[in-house]
Amino acid sequence: MGQDWEIIPAGGATGEAFFAIKNDQKLFLKRNSSPFLAVLSAEGIVPKLIWTRRMENGDVITAQQCLAGREFTAGEMAGEEAPKLLRKIHESKPLLNMMERMEKTPYGPNSILQDLEATLDRAFYSFSTIREAIRFLKKELTSIACNEWAVCHGDVNHNNWLLTDQGEIFLIDWDGATIADPAFDLGVLLHWYVPKNKWSRWLHDYGSPLTENLERRMKWYTIAHTLLSIQWHEKKGHRREVNYWVKDLENFMQNDYACTYPLTRHL
Repeated sequence: MGQDWEIIPAGGATGEAFFAIKNDQKLFLKRNSSPFLAVLSAEGIVPKLIWTRRMENGDVITAQQCLAGREFTAGEMAGEEAPKLLRKIHESKPLLNMMERMEKTPYGPNSILQDLEATLDRAFYSFSTIREAIRFLKKELTSIACNEWAVCHGDVNHNNWLLTDQGEIFLIDWDGATIADPAFDLGVLLHWYVPKNKWSRWLHDYGSPLTENLERRMKWYTIAHTLLSIQWHEKKGHRREVNYWVKDLENFMQNDYACTYPLTRHL
């Protein structure tokens, strides 16, 4: 970009994001971001994509608008903005078509369960809560079939929701996006942020009724996602987070969707 630009790491788990600053200009740079960032930009789901450049070493750098604003608070996730944007994402045919052109296939319950059984450290099976959770996932596997696939974000933590000073809402960090049952996103979001007595209203804003089938699917995916998160933090050596999410899973299995705000980012 030339020596006139100041490049500052933007944080995050991957170390692939940066801010570029020159006079009054500020860009958000990402190395090897999701290939369908252009579609997300065109759909108004992420800040506008300015340019894409391929480097000599093969890396692809993208530059987006860096807008003044802030992250959502945990409490704001129960408001009207999050369900409306998530509905737009789940109903987007351009996003789904792009993922299919990238030869992405649905990440369904069978694939998730196979991943868990292949990756979950055997030491975790000493926890009765985790054994119970695995039994539940296997038992309910045939009851949560879904033939309506959508592009799911996969990490709906409030840190990834941005509110600009102009009132625009964006959902960022799409590295973990996949084709899945919409309940893949809905379950963890409602479990983390929305008291159960407000689910019907939240889902009304999203555009879907709270049915027994949807609730069963959300519960399945929330348990599966929590187990995947436990293993991810274990692999990273995040002992505090592992203990937190094991406890969260225990509370979840006992109380069935007690609302708990996330300690930190998930996958």
